[in-house]
Amino acid sequence: MNHVGTSHDAAGAVHALVRAVLGSELPLRIRCWDGSEAGPPDAAARLVVRRRRALRRLLWAPNELGLARAFVSGDIDVESDFFETLAQLERIIGGQELAVDKMVKRDMVKAGLRLRAFGLPPKPPAEEIRLGGRLHTRRRDSQAISHHYDVGNDFYALVLGPSMTYSCAVWDDKAETLEDAQTAKVDLVCRKLGLHEGMRVLDVGCGWGTFVIHAAREYGAHAVGVTLSQAQADFARKRVAEAGLSDLVEIRVQDYREVGDGPYDAISSIGMAEHVGEAMLPTYARALYDLLRPGGRLLNHAISRKVGVGAHTGGDTFINRYVFPDGELEPVGVMVNAIEQAGFEIRDVEALREHYALTLRAWVANLEANWNDAVRLTSEGRARVWRLYMAACALTFEKGAIGINQVLGVKTAASGASGMPRTRTALLS
Repeated sequence: MNHVGTSHDAAGAVHALVRAVLGSELPLRIRCWDGSEAGPPDAAARLVVRRRRALRRLLWAPNELGLARAFVSGDIDVESDFFETLAQLERIIGGQELAVDKMVKRDMVKAGLRLRAFGLPPKPPAEEIRLGGRLHTRRRDSQAISHHYDVGNDFYALVLGPSMTYSCAVWDDKAETLEDAQTAKVDLVCRKLGLHEGMRVLDVGCGWGTFVIHAAREYGAHAVGVTLSQAQADFARKRVAEAGLSDLVEIRVQDYREVGDGPYDAISSIGMAEHVGEAMLPTYARALYDLLRPGGRLLNHAISRKVGVGAHTGGDTFINRYVFPDGELEPVGVMVNAIEQAGFEIRDVEALREHYALTLRAWVANLEANWNDAVRLTSEGRARVWRLYMAACALTFEKGAIGINQVLGVKTAASGASGMPRTRTALLS
């Protein structure tokens, strides 16, 4: 059966339910489990509601978390351009304040009864997590990192490509591929840090080792990378050995608060500070300051939020429950202030927002092109989590709701000498 929905079939009732909430027509085409359809026939976005259970998920959590649970579990699916469909769904469940009066509530109840959508809340998908204990203890931080990064190195290889770099790439004029753009990013960090042969550099949150390998191979630096993920460390050590750089690179499973073998000449933190949390930023910045010699530089590369928008990713959000437990995004001013309060002199800030949107779209393309292998290596639910989160983040960067910045600080000597070049052109040369 394939017809335009009426109030007597599933799609028609869903249409009535959404219309009651939105106060407007459905912005996408919906096909339900009984074959009925509703919404504009020529809509660019097409959503499939495969099971009635999806509606119970949304009734119990009428926000992004309910929608995410329905998608991750396979209760709903997308049969059109994924980015376009997410953009339309955001219009329906976008966190806006809805004026739900008595008439709207009545229509919602009627639609819910016709759909037999009322009942106990379904069990969340297995991929959902809720951590316990005090926030940002070393034990809890380790659990949060493990949840996200210990999904499987082979899975990440499918998504990230050969560079195995899980942070914003830099799409300069020479970058034709994701691999080119990731190489451009790590080289940009090396140049901002002023790396040269014989220097000691610490990479906090080293991931799979891409930056430390580049710093050692291209600049002759002695590099130490620390991560809380055992899977990442194992993979990074293997890459280091295969590159013949074991005499220059050391990989540790270690919290940044436990590093005690300073001083270092330079420190990079690429995509790690989002896990620290605002309350711990002073501790984080001071720990890195204390590990540097006078004249040493810190490059902090982190996602930021606008002032007054979404203070934390915690709570009942898709990101907190499925992707980055306990992650927090801070305005760039908060990050700069924490670094400066620790004693650093801020010398350069660069925004890369559009670059991250391009990077995320490239990761989504990799995942979609290797979908069957991704499901085999993890689970269909986990692959769905990554597709949803990366696509949604790409859209969020594109509309400017969040940004990403590289902040360069220097630990000036007691005399005030910084050792920094006088111009930004010289810094980047």
